[in-house]
Amino acid sequence: MRVLIVNTSAHTGGAAVAANRLMEALNNNGVKAKMLVRDKDTEQLTVVQHPQQRRLRWAFLWERLVIWMRLHLQRKRLFEVDIANAGADITQLPEFREADVIHLHWVNQGMLSLRQIGKILRTGKRVVWTMHDLWPATAICHYARGCERYQTACQQCPLLPGGGSVNDLAARTWRRKQQMLDGQRVRFVTCSQWLRDEAAKSALLSQQYITNIPNPIDTRVFRQTDKQAARRAAGLPVEGRIILFVSQRVTDERKGVSFLVEAIRQLADAHPDYRENTHVAVLGGHAEDIASQLALPMVPLGYVSDVQRIVNVYNAADVFVLPSLEDNLPNTLMEAMACGVPCVGFRVGGIPEMIDHRTTGYVARFRDAADLAAGLHWVLREADYAALSSACLAKVARDYSQQSVAQRYIKVYESVTLPKP
Repeated sequence: MRVLIVNTSAHTGGAAVAANRLMEALNNNGVKAKMLVRDKDTEQLTVVQHPQQRRLRWAFLWERLVIWMRLHLQRKRLFEVDIANAGADITQLPEFREADVIHLHWVNQGMLSLRQIGKILRTGKRVVWTMHDLWPATAICHYARGCERYQTACQQCPLLPGGGSVNDLAARTWRRKQQMLDGQRVRFVTCSQWLRDEAAKSALLSQQYITNIPNPIDTRVFRQTDKQAARRAAGLPVEGRIILFVSQRVTDERKGVSFLVEAIRQLADAHPDYRENTHVAVLGGHAEDIASQLALPMVPLGYVSDVQRIVNVYNAADVFVLPSLEDNLPNTLMEAMACGVPCVGFRVGGIPEMIDHRTTGYVARFRDAADLAAGLHWVLREADYAALSSACLAKVARDYSQQSVAQRYIKVYESVTLPKP
């Protein structure tokens, strides 16, 4: 079986990381998988860059321009919505022609247009689409933020100035998605049960099959190592405790950094000795922007792309905290757990599926900074830490290993009914 995975980027972003890991998992389990991307930053022979780079750049700029105009020339929310009004054709590429299964992932920002996705669906190829967020089930947004319009028909989108009109950009995009899916059967896969439940509510996908398969992780790379050696390799304090926070962009509101700041303040106020023996390590872009806001000493690590350095950072930590306000199945939680690090996060999205409360970490009440602080304290001071760490390793091996995830996807590929000629 030959599978072509299609994603905008090879490595940038959580979806790209997950798609790349799936490609490796499939190739390690008897499937010939390649990855087609717009942005290639790797020498991997199994990753192919789309040859029409100029067209893709213009597609990206044109889509942003249309959205920017609709936002009344405001940059806010410019990258929170996608309309897929432009992209490049992939159906004539040799990689597409030789594939038995076309596996779409995150294809936004000029990679594929709705018209081109429709063309893919009509070629007679088997199509599987992994949802890394809610965009395939809505008109233009990636996270609904409490909005329920997609359950009937998107219009008057709250992300657009003034809410839009009954014939606004969201409504037009919704109709185009309806036309794209009309009469087509697609196997949609979500990375969490939470996202599957949300997607199943969408009027767009009411006639489609949706299942849930988590992202894989290579436990030969992300694995537990000696903590002291990892700290020295990562340039982190060897003594004391380390609380780790990771985000591609630390200041992203969706990642809940304001709740982290408040939880750290409450933790330090309730237990002053933390100020002397605990550091907060922050991995990601703009890490230094929050240094002055934290009540505990902070080590800003910036954006890191070297995988071994990332593994060292995880292993250096005593607890990983992710106070996301919206999230699907965060790769960072899986990476931390694969290194034996207990996790703390809010009860939202797919996070409670990953953190087993008081078994692999602590699930705090949503938007409750006090409970987030309580969870950090519980992991660091009150829990059986060795048992937590062992439970993390066991869960990753059982649910997220390459073999487990690859076999589940192979069953999906084999179950896809070929479209009628």
